[in-house]
Amino acid sequence: MASLILRTPDGHSRTVDLLKRITTLGSGPDNDVKIDDPAIPADAIHIVFDGKNYQVGSHGVRVQINGTDRDKHTLQANDLIRLGSCEISFRAEQAETARAEAEMPDQPSRELLALRRLTGFSERLLAHYELDRLLEDLMDEAIDLSRADKGFLILVENDEQHVRVARNISRENIANAIERVSDSIVTKVVQSRKPLIISDALDDPEFNASQSVINLKLLSVMCVPLMHKGTLLGLIYVGNDRLVNRFAKDNLDLLMVFASQASLILQNAKLVNELRVDNSALRRKLEAQQYGDIVGACQTMKEVYRRIDKIAPTDISVLITGETGTGKEQIAREIHRRSPRSKGPFVVINCGAIPENLLESELFGHAKGAFTGAVATKVGRFQAANGGTLFLDEIGDMPTALQVKLLRALQERIVYKVGDHRGEPVDIRVVTATNKVLEDEVKRGAFREDLYYRLNVVTIQLPPLRERGEDIEVLAKYFLQKQAQEFDAKVRSFSDGAIVAIKKYGWPGNIRELENRIKKAVVLTDKLAIGAEDLDLQPENLDPIMPLAQAKEEFQKRYINDVLRRNNENRTKTAKDLGVDPRTIFRHLEKLEADRSVASSTAEKQEQDETGL
Repeated sequence: MASLILRTPDGHSRTVDLLKRITTLGSGPDNDVKIDDPAIPADAIHIVFDGKNYQVGSHGVRVQINGTDRDKHTLQANDLIRLGSCEISFRAEQAETARAEAEMPDQPSRELLALRRLTGFSERLLAHYELDRLLEDLMDEAIDLSRADKGFLILVENDEQHVRVARNISRENIANAIERVSDSIVTKVVQSRKPLIISDALDDPEFNASQSVINLKLLSVMCVPLMHKGTLLGLIYVGNDRLVNRFAKDNLDLLMVFASQASLILQNAKLVNELRVDNSALRRKLEAQQYGDIVGACQTMKEVYRRIDKIAPTDISVLITGETGTGKEQIAREIHRRSPRSKGPFVVINCGAIPENLLESELFGHAKGAFTGAVATKVGRFQAANGGTLFLDEIGDMPTALQVKLLRALQERIVYKVGDHRGEPVDIRVVTATNKVLEDEVKRGAFREDLYYRLNVVTIQLPPLRERGEDIEVLAKYFLQKQAQEFDAKVRSFSDGAIVAIKKYGWPGNIRELENRIKKAVVLTDKLAIGAEDLDLQPENLDPIMPLAQAKEEFQKRYINDVLRRNNENRTKTAKDLGVDPRTIFRHLEKLEADRSVASSTAEKQEQDETGL
């Protein structure tokens, strides 16, 4: 860009870029360059740019150029103009660059230099994804590369065009941007999806009748589409309204290369920006839907939280029920965390995962020599949990013989190591969990009734994932964010199809299955967005849509059961709360019992068939 350096007798200097086709200098306030010197006329000289050269002309005033008086002169690099007491130097960077290229043919061409600048620009842009700043930088570079004096980034969203960025050669925003572009030129490129170069819009037979071209007095224009995988993202529109034939084919070629690169950068920036917004929304949603480390805000989970708030400060025994994978251990940890025992240990033992002959030793410990292999005294989980909370998971799988010893330990708060008759007092709180219906286990003699009532002072029933509504999507995004960070994966979101599949699937393994499927997808996928196929949620794996009547019946069953649990199985109160005849509740329970009997008989027959008995 050419410029003038003005020096005054007092030693001050300033640089003025020659941005306009005609630049005026004088002492008058209306000049482009005002010189405070009373000896200089109000309108002294002007400098005209014809697209190649800068020519100075005087308005009847004595002007000295390079020591010689002249009326007009074609400026060369480092020419010296003396106007009154002001000394003006001419700097022509473009001219110097062209001359240097001509004199040094081995040096890179202007196109190659421009491509190198484009590469450097891309590297700078990839370092940050602040969308507004990125788009302004993109347009500034497009103006500079194309040698235009203004440029516009027009984005296409929902089949509508709007000017997102409008910049001038001084890297300033242009006001009223929508009024500064030709809608006829934009429409042409949008429809054809091909680049367009116009040497003189006012003289172009296709556009000279356009009202926008006439009103704006457009001359040189280039407009290229921004495409990504066949989709039109927007347009880059640059122009020069001072000169005709400002743009040549090599300018258009360079702008097309720039547009191709810019499309990728723009797409990635928009994706990252959308994900940043989505993550911010997710964080806000998690804050609103999180209870300690537990995520979820459906009505059933809110009832669970309400119960935890009530029972956590006490030492009351709690039985947590629910299907496998519903997060029973998380609930137990939250009870411990909110209790006065929170600074004590939280000890977990899975009663169904330890062989029967070892479970007693795991629970209560053993003395040295108590049995073969007992080479040292071992402390049991009861003793390890002293002062804290003991969580007995899958309590329904505990052998009947061991249930007697557990009941005694709970009643007396004293435990006996295997092979030792000396009791050890323990101060613990016991929280238990099961995926079985313990009432049924009691009826068939698999679980002691007295132990059941000792453990089941308060019940917390966890809903299966399929009944938690919008919690499913929130949990899925939470696990995705967590796993992507843990495995340093590039995947950042779910596809729309994946979200639909997640909501439709029945999740028999509940939260554990959801987390594991997402973990697998995060590790194996190479995409930015997880699809339904990455989660192995093909259409054939999704639960079929049940008829409305059946759906209503299933909901009614679950709802009556929920209210019964809330009322501690009080049928009369349940009927009153639901506004139905008590006989409705009795019929419901009879049908439920019949369904369980059929299911039990079917299971026994299947077991007999498998064993051959």
